[in-house]
Amino acid sequence: MKRIKTSGLFLILISGMITWSCNIINGDKMDSDAVKTTVAEKYTCPMDPEIISDKPGRCPICGMYLEKVVDSTAGRNENIVYETGYTCPMHPQIHSDTAGACPICGMPLEKVKSPQEARSVSLNTLLQPANQQVVASVPMVHMMERSEDLEMQSYGFITYDTRSVGGISSNVEGRIEKLYVKYRYQLISKGQKIMDIYSPQLMTAQENLLFILKNDPSNTSLISAAKQKLLLLGMSSTQLEKVISTGKAAYTVSVFSNYSGHIHESSGNQAMQGDLPEGSMRDISLTTKELTVKEGVYVQKGQSIFSVYNAGRAWAVINIFAGQAALVKTGDKVLITPGTDPGKKFQAVINYIEPFFREGSKTVTVRVYFDNSMMNIPIGSQVDATIFAGDRKANWLPEEAILSLGLDNVVFVRKGEAFVARKIETGIVYKHLIQVLSGLDRSEAVAANAQYLVDSESFIKTNQ
Repeated sequence: MKRIKTSGLFLILISGMITWSCNIINGDKMDSDAVKTTVAEKYTCPMDPEIISDKPGRCPICGMYLEKVVDSTAGRNENIVYETGYTCPMHPQIHSDTAGACPICGMPLEKVKSPQEARSVSLNTLLQPANQQVVASVPMVHMMERSEDLEMQSYGFITYDTRSVGGISSNVEGRIEKLYVKYRYQLISKGQKIMDIYSPQLMTAQENLLFILKNDPSNTSLISAAKQKLLLLGMSSTQLEKVISTGKAAYTVSVFSNYSGHIHESSGNQAMQGDLPEGSMRDISLTTKELTVKEGVYVQKGQSIFSVYNAGRAWAVINIFAGQAALVKTGDKVLITPGTDPGKKFQAVINYIEPFFREGSKTVTVRVYFDNSMMNIPIGSQVDATIFAGDRKANWLPEEAILSLGLDNVVFVRKGEAFVARKIETGIVYKHLIQVLSGLDRSEAVAANAQYLVDSESFIKTNQ
């Protein structure tokens, strides 16, 4: 009887264990099925990850086949997609519902990013040509309006003041018997004898005066007319008195200079000098050669033989670039520094602006008149000039923010996450600032360094 009861109890225990095992197995199976049913399969494009689909197919953007999104962690169900929680960037198999540290390497866990998370820049944006827009993160600047006290640097040279040029000519037709100047640039003084001329016409006029004085000394009207004729023919009062006192006609008449300065041959006697550009000092570039006018040469009545340039009166001829010509006006102050002696710098004003471009030059020329009698700056010296053009109110951008493409200038205007190229009109350049005339608003931000954003081959084709 006891054996039967013991056997029954054993059977009851065996039956309970079998039931408990089945429940565990069935429970695990149900949990697994629940996971599988709660986690749906998803597909995405490898080129455009923002494209998410519940079923396979093609990407609507690039046409590539969608790929299944799977978890790469080992030991997990490959159909489970973890869209929340935290993971280790070095060990992606570590996954946690809360923030913490990786149990393997100790690195802080990072939040899992969902494939559906919005992105600021898409691949489609990155594939835009560089002449349309550029994606970058660079410093930006705004166009600023302010007044600038303009100071322009230029260059030029010293030349003679042609307003002080004097001429030496012959009042009679004749032959040069004696020449008292021998070379170009010879310094002469006012009243200095330049040459002696033999003239048959002058000899005849002297003989007539002497005849009247001898045969009709009381005829004052004829005597006065004869004297006046000799004076008009170039004879000085001293020479005339000598002829009357000696009673003999002078073989030659002397020509004196009425000016002081450096002597040059007049343009009519410069055939040996070659053709120089019109408007230049024809003999400035020549060395001290002998004169082409020599003794024995015949001259015509009224012919200009020599020119006398006064080195004490000079011009500083300054070249102004075409882009800056509109800023310069007469009366602007100028600081001039001679290259031969920087210690002789002086201040003056612009006296005249030439209304034309000189042949072979792309600059406008301005003249500065000054007294060179004390400074004695050599004619032809190179000079540096600083022109003070006054205040100029304008819109300015840093020079680095504008990219020059030859005839066009462009800036990169900020548009969202990208920079868009835009052509602008510019004016003068001053102290690394460029004047903006049109094409940009002060509220718009532009890249501070335009060159940094250039894709040279594609960008130069811009037609913005």
